[in-house]
Amino acid sequence: MIKKLCAALALGLGMVGALAQDINFGIISTEATQNLKGDWQPLIDDMNRQTGLKVTAFFAPDYAGIIEGMRFNKVHLGWFGNKSAMEAVDRANGEVFAQMVNADGTQGYYSHLIVNRESPLNTLDDVLKNAKSLSFGNGDPNSTSGFLVPGFYVFAQNKIDAKTAFRVTRSANHETNALAVANKQVDVATNNSENLEKVKERFPEKFKDIKIVWTSPLIPLDPLVMRKDLPEATKAKLRNFFFNYGKTDAREKEVIMKISKLSGFKESSDKQLMPIRQLDLFGQRNKIEADTVLSDADRKTRLADIDKKLSALN
Repeated sequence: MIKKLCAALALGLGMVGALAQDINFGIISTEATQNLKGDWQPLIDDMNRQTGLKVTAFFAPDYAGIIEGMRFNKVHLGWFGNKSAMEAVDRANGEVFAQMVNADGTQGYYSHLIVNRESPLNTLDDVLKNAKSLSFGNGDPNSTSGFLVPGFYVFAQNKIDAKTAFRVTRSANHETNALAVANKQVDVATNNSENLEKVKERFPEKFKDIKIVWTSPLIPLDPLVMRKDLPEATKAKLRNFFFNYGKTDAREKEVIMKISKLSGFKESSDKQLMPIRQLDLFGQRNKIEADTVLSDADRKTRLADIDKKLSALN
């Protein structure tokens, strides 16, 4: 009887160990899935070979799909933007362990507002003054550069609600917004410096029809997030893979250059998300201050709660 129990236990542990080796790698939907797969699959293939893990790409139509995938243990590892990484850390048992490194040594990227080259709009002030007559392509609600950063610097700081300021507002990924602007399907849209480089490579003629009218402060480069409850041995394999990938091998360097003009990945942690948390809280604070429906007492209570959170971050 004891032998049978031991055998069953050993089998069960073996199955857990086997399951732990199956890793779904979530990739946020910044552009068309076929483009993302073409960029990331060579790295994922190398991860399979070098770690001995069974790694499979996981795609979803929006950022929330990757966050929820990690929350329900369908995604174990992923490429996130800072805003979506914050959601994964807070709601999906995730932890930041790595950060992208640009090939040119810069420490981040930029959010933009873009318009068609022939548009009479040339500045942020032009956009805001004419908003009621414009169609607006906002980013995914969990996007750092497509939603959070412009949401704070463009709208919250100017006490404007993006949902009501424009004639019509829609949300889409970076590539879709860029092409919509180039094709005059929307008047103005959010985007970022990294995606515009990809648009320039993939759709050079469309890129010529895009004009930047606003640029944000520098945004920290994207993090990689893994589930906290992955086996330590698996975490070690993943860290070792990413921290060494593209350092010396010429083909690997080509792979990560194609992904996003990277030189590799460096060690990081949840601390990377600090400025994003501050932006998010500042945005919430501005909305509460501008909310005319709230009572003075309710507004005071909510503002005090946000100020407490901001103080804790500092």
